[in-house]
Amino acid sequence: MSGKSGIYEELGVQRVINARGHPTVIGGNTPSATVRAAMEEATEDFVDMGNLIDAVSARVAGMLGIEAALVTPGCAAALALGAAACMTGNDLEKIERVPDVADMPHEFIIQRQLRVSYDRAITIPGGKLIEVGDPDGTVPGHIEAAIGPKTAGIHYLAGGLYDEPDERNDSVHIAEVIDIAHSHGLPVIVDAAGQVYPTDRLSRYVKMGADIVCYGAKYFGGVNSSGLLTGKKELVQAAQSHSFVGFEAHNIRAFGRVMKMDRQSVVAVYVALREWLTMNHEDRISAYHPRLSPIRDALVGVEGVGAVDFPDRGLTEGLRIRIDGARASKTVQQVIDELYSGNPRIMVREADEPDSLVIRIQTVNDGDEKIIARRLQDLLESYALAVPTTAVQADEKWGLKRAETPLPVLLRKDEGVPDMISPGRRPT
Repeated sequence: MSGKSGIYEELGVQRVINARGHPTVIGGNTPSATVRAAMEEATEDFVDMGNLIDAVSARVAGMLGIEAALVTPGCAAALALGAAACMTGNDLEKIERVPDVADMPHEFIIQRQLRVSYDRAITIPGGKLIEVGDPDGTVPGHIEAAIGPKTAGIHYLAGGLYDEPDERNDSVHIAEVIDIAHSHGLPVIVDAAGQVYPTDRLSRYVKMGADIVCYGAKYFGGVNSSGLLTGKKELVQAAQSHSFVGFEAHNIRAFGRVMKMDRQSVVAVYVALREWLTMNHEDRISAYHPRLSPIRDALVGVEGVGAVDFPDRGLTEGLRIRIDGARASKTVQQVIDELYSGNPRIMVREADEPDSLVIRIQTVNDGDEKIIARRLQDLLESYALAVPTTAVQADEKWGLKRAETPLPVLLRKDEGVPDMISPGRRPT
């Protein structure tokens, strides 16, 4: 249950119940007891960081069955180091000139439909993103037309935690992107930050032929500030030359000196990945079901509100809460804001589906699901129907019961004052 640590109280920092997942802004992840124990053990002795990075990276590559890997301080750092490697290769003189790359190939083609704020990482070492495609989609011809003497590589976004890249129909599939790139002698750099389950996604893109693939280690149990760069050995070696290890251990004036790591977080990547690849994930996810029940039960019968499994296919690890703003007491945004402004703060996932939010139970501390349930119930039952509903029918879209009452009288639970509202209006 949250609230175990007094350090935040001492600092005057309000605790957050994390029902959103792994966002960097609230800490990313809480490592398992096994990972924390390994980190504590790593604290006992100093090591040569170059040797440690080499050892862990080799173990990671072996576990994934791929050519090479490099531990990095996060996925964004991996993207920056990978982009630099694409521009310079292993040319030491070029490595030490980054980000002054104007006379090198430094452009990275990116599909319009695959833009996200995180692709900014490609520009850190001096890369320039060249967006292709139009509002209706991107086709291979768009990519081909953008390739020129300044092209250093092609960027590809593998997607979020629940995306299935194979089902996209408005962008060029990764297999075709790889074919186009390699036909021009160009590398493909993939942002696969959260693509860690099913576990074969940790090696899928490299095995398809992608040259560099980047992950956030927090998604498989590492600490917030850790990640992986995987791919072709020559480019991974170049990326390491750009890193803090290249700067400190090999006297290379590399831009990546600002992205250093500590030994505890490097060890955590190794132990977390080993644990992630060997655990029974069906057991992991089935354990979420009883913890979701209090939240689901708290919303039964609440007017204009319904809860369905999230994601809508595959193994359930959360709830999608749908709120009909015309029938419920509050809009989705009001609920999100009021959950966050309470004490403790509760942060939920803003859903891509309109009029809904998502509760992800994976990062909720044991017991805190009851706090979430109580807060949601209090917020959404701030108005209660004072007249019986009629003509109640199932609504498949919302996963809830909707009442067809011409002019319902609503009572504020805190005041007992009746309000008359017209159909389709939310009480204010």
